[in-house]
Amino acid sequence: MKKFPFFLLLFIALYGPPLQAQERPAYLDPSQPIDTRVRDLISRMTTEEKVAQMMHTTPAIPRLHIPAYNWWNEALHGVARSGIATVFPQAIGLAATFDDSLMQQVATAISDEGRARYNAAAEKGYYLQYGGLTFWTPNINIFRDPRWGRGQETYGEDPYLTARMGVAFVRGMQGNNPKYLKVAACAKHFAVYSGPEKLRHEFNATASAQDLNATYLPAFHALVDAGVAGVMCAYNALDGEPCCANTFLLDTVLRHQWGFQGYITSDCGAIGDIYQGHHYASSALNAAALSLKRGVNLNCGNIYGNLSEALQKGLITQQELDSSLADLLRIRFRLGMFDPKDMNPYNAIPASVINSPAHRALARQAAIESVVLLKNDGVLPMKNDLSQYYITGPNATSVDALIGNYYGVNDKMSTMMEGIAAGIAPGSQLKYKPGILLDRPNASNMDWTTGAAQASDAIIVVLGLTGELEGEEGESIRSSTSGDRLDYNLPQNQIDFLRKLRHGNDKPIIAVITGGSPMNLAPVDSLADAVLLAWYPGEEGGKAVSDIIFGKASPSGKLPITFPQSLQELPDFEDYSMDGRTYRYMDKPVLYPFGYGLTYGHFTFSALDLSASDLSAGQPLTVRATVRNSGSQTASNVVELYVTPPSASFKTPHFALKGFKRLTLAPGQSAQVTFTLKPQDLTVVNESGKAVTLPGDYKIYVGGSLPIKRSQDLGVSAPVMASCHIR
Repeated sequence: MKKFPFFLLLFIALYGPPLQAQERPAYLDPSQPIDTRVRDLISRMTTEEKVAQMMHTTPAIPRLHIPAYNWWNEALHGVARSGIATVFPQAIGLAATFDDSLMQQVATAISDEGRARYNAAAEKGYYLQYGGLTFWTPNINIFRDPRWGRGQETYGEDPYLTARMGVAFVRGMQGNNPKYLKVAACAKHFAVYSGPEKLRHEFNATASAQDLNATYLPAFHALVDAGVAGVMCAYNALDGEPCCANTFLLDTVLRHQWGFQGYITSDCGAIGDIYQGHHYASSALNAAALSLKRGVNLNCGNIYGNLSEALQKGLITQQELDSSLADLLRIRFRLGMFDPKDMNPYNAIPASVINSPAHRALARQAAIESVVLLKNDGVLPMKNDLSQYYITGPNATSVDALIGNYYGVNDKMSTMMEGIAAGIAPGSQLKYKPGILLDRPNASNMDWTTGAAQASDAIIVVLGLTGELEGEEGESIRSSTSGDRLDYNLPQNQIDFLRKLRHGNDKPIIAVITGGSPMNLAPVDSLADAVLLAWYPGEEGGKAVSDIIFGKASPSGKLPITFPQSLQELPDFEDYSMDGRTYRYMDKPVLYPFGYGLTYGHFTFSALDLSASDLSAGQPLTVRATVRNSGSQTASNVVELYVTPPSASFKTPHFALKGFKRLTLAPGQSAQVTFTLKPQDLTVVNESGKAVTLPGDYKIYVGGSLPIKRSQDLGVSAPVMASCHIR
């Protein structure tokens, strides 16, 4: 007797036998154009069935042989919230790599695992939340203020870096098949959303046309141009209109100016906020109708259950309902959900890719490239065969310090202690004590800064933050500020502990800092001999940090966000003007600048050459420079290109990142790097929000950090500069 797969038997039991070929409707005919198939399917659906398909939890339609589907899935830095997956560094750490090629590899691995998980679940008839192929990532909001708890989910404060990394992530996620999406990525949160978390359901952000087009929107535009499948509208309002009912954002900009053809989903609960938080609509019925008419296809929530009544009362039209549903179904067709399994090559991705050795190796490489060396008084790299090492600190054995938020899990997480232990040669000793709690004084009076700490040849102390102290609204269980960090300092007990470790001890102290946002590390900088910022480095974080400490790898990460000296130097948290924010517009001295990060080499920059010193507007400019590692060790570094435009009557950036390239050089080795600046790279956005070319001298800088006064004080070689006059 012929045996059938379990999933097929289950499908037949639930939905009936398959349709015969001669009965096959157009929507099940893969040879038909997608739009034809979508129209045919919609024509067969009742109003109630249509409405039910426009909320994130969609029921099956047995008579049409459509299984249930849940749109809500997450994959910020690995498939999240659904079980075993490779956990890559948190998004802010991936941004610190300044390596969009690596980012695409990471996203390719993530989407392989997402497809593999979906394939395995579908075989069993499982269609759960966090099990689908529509991933609501990446988060490309601008990390404009270090107080924001969700800044860890972003690619930092710079629109150019955010766009480059975001586009690479989308391409890796969605694949390159001409017919099928591997998975569907989603750019979020559109737009002008970056705290405060506590107010996000009612907050109205105001932004000038200049700030919108120079800072908040460019990355979204870049991802739309790259073919991102989805865009998520934000909780907050922009200029008085909730983002999920905002005509300017959703219709004028996204659909008409940019020509976006994908689907728009609300953030979860955001349509309810339209009437409950923003009081912009009088009821759930009116909020649902308004959001649909303004362009939101999918409701993460259940407010769209009111659309049938809205249609009956004339608040929406049948054409609006059908057109909106068509955008959603088009995504499902592109994912291959209505085609025979063997037609879609992504259906063959096996479960064996999930947290595979290759993916673990990639996670380790990503973690290595993400770590930023903030200080090194010559103690790193360190020998791995000293007599005795002491590792301590609240995050030395913390899994939370590896994963950040929106994470997967697995059985092979490498904490800092485990990674350090694996890197030490046989015969050497490693002693471990947590020493202190994360954010409050110990109840015990035992002093863990003496004894083994004083007797060791080196101390590695792992301090910083975890998701208990920063994150999304409601998730940080030790935070009383909805996940935001309104205190810029590390917990005082951590600084006190470090001070006691330092007192009377001349042995090297290496401080490893975890976290997803800027923090006041001045006390750590003054007390430790070396400071490594590890972010939330993922499952291989401990091994990656060990590789750097013991010299198996060179640190090469760069800060994707400015570390100010204090919060007092920043504008109010609720002020969305870019004046005085980020490296592009700040005038005050900083603790660590954007783009900063030390290496084990000594990189110098010279022979900056421009293809023209005088240029007509609208022409490209080629930039070449020589980079040399004059140090004694092979090392990696990121070469950064910045442009300073001429002054104008309106606000212009002090510097603007317009290029970056990663390279590895042996001692004494040189290389020439080449950048091509497109005409739009030599423009600025004026007060009307228009990109214009200013006549005058544009300064071009190439180096390993921002060309600001403190860079040399921090041990970074000065960049080289040349000017180009544009007519």
